[in-house]
Amino acid sequence: MFEKTLEYTINNTLKGRLGEDAYNKAIAQQASISEEAYGTIKYLAEFAVRPMFRTPVHKTPADHGMDTWEDVFFSSSDGTPLEGWYIPSTQGESDKLIIINHPMPMSRSGFTGHFGEPWSNVDTLEIDFVAHMKHLSNAGYNILAYDLRNHGNSGAANGGICGIGRYEWRDVVGAQQYVQNHPKLNTMKVALYNRCTGGNAAYEAMYRHPELFEEVKCFFGPLTVSMTALMTSFAGLMGLDTYMELMDLEQIKLGGFTNGEMRPQDYAHAVKVPYFMAQVVDDVWTDNPKGAQEIFDNIGSEEKELFWIEGTNRRFDGYNYFGVNPEKMIAFFDKYMK
Repeated sequence: MFEKTLEYTINNTLKGRLGEDAYNKAIAQQASISEEAYGTIKYLAEFAVRPMFRTPVHKTPADHGMDTWEDVFFSSSDGTPLEGWYIPSTQGESDKLIIINHPMPMSRSGFTGHFGEPWSNVDTLEIDFVAHMKHLSNAGYNILAYDLRNHGNSGAANGGICGIGRYEWRDVVGAQQYVQNHPKLNTMKVALYNRCTGGNAAYEAMYRHPELFEEVKCFFGPLTVSMTALMTSFAGLMGLDTYMELMDLEQIKLGGFTNGEMRPQDYAHAVKVPYFMAQVVDDVWTDNPKGAQEIFDNIGSEEKELFWIEGTNRRFDGYNYFGVNPEKMIAFFDKYMK
C-alpha cells in the first residue's frame, strides 16, 4: 500500500486552462446535463477539434481544363508532409504566384457533401475550389495549392487534432519556405488565398514569422472564423448553448484547444499586407455580422476591405462564391500584383 509522506498541492491543469470560474461551471454542467444532451456536447467538442473524416481530393486541375500541372510535396515547418499541386498560368509564362489552402474539414479541391455520408452530415453541397484556381490561372496567375495537415492527402500530425490555425500555421510557414527555397518559384511575386482555418493559420504564421511574409503582395482571406462564435451557434441550434464551458472541457479531454484558444482575433493584428475579407453576412453558423467585423477590425493592414456575401444564410455558399463570381477576387489580386 502507498503511504502519504509529502505535503504538497498542485494546480489542476484543466482548471488552469479554463480558468477557475469556467472550470467550476463546466463541472456543475456535467453534473446536471442529461445523458442525451451530454452526448451531443461531446459530439460537438470532437467536431471542433478533430476532423471526423478526410475529404478526398475529388477533382484535379484537368477537370477544369488546366491540363498542365504537377503534383508537389513539401514539409511543414515541423516536418509534417504536405501534398499539393503546382498549376502554371494557362496564359503562358507568369511571374505571379498565389498560394492557396482550405478550411477544415475540406481538401485543396473542396468538399464532397454531394457524395453522401459522412460528408453530408455537415452539408450536402459540393464545394469546388478547383473552379477558383481555373479563374485565377486564366487571369495569368500560377497556383500552389496544398492540403493542410490531417486533411486531403497530407500527413497526420498532432494526434489528428485540428487547431483551426493553432497547429496549421506551421503548414503556412512550410509553404512559404518551400516557395522561397525553390529555384523557380522564388523569383515570383507571391500572394495568399487562405480561407477559414487556412486564413486563421496564416494570421498566426505572420505573427510568429513576420520575416517570411515581408514580400507577400496581398492576402485574400474569405470566411476566417472565430470558433467561439461557430461552436456557440452550433450549440444554440441544438438548444445547448448554456453548456459552452462543458464543451471546452471536453475539447481539452480530447487533446484539443478550447474555443477561446482558437481565436483568430489574437493574431489578426500581425497581417500587415493589403487584405480582403469576405463573409456571409447572415451566416447561421456564426454570430455575423458581429464576429466577422471584430476579426476584420483587428487586421493590422492599412489597406483592407470587408465584403459581405448576401442572399444566403448558408456558410458553405460563401466557400463557392468566388468560383461562381470571380470578379472581385481577380480585381483584388490584379490591383496588388500587376
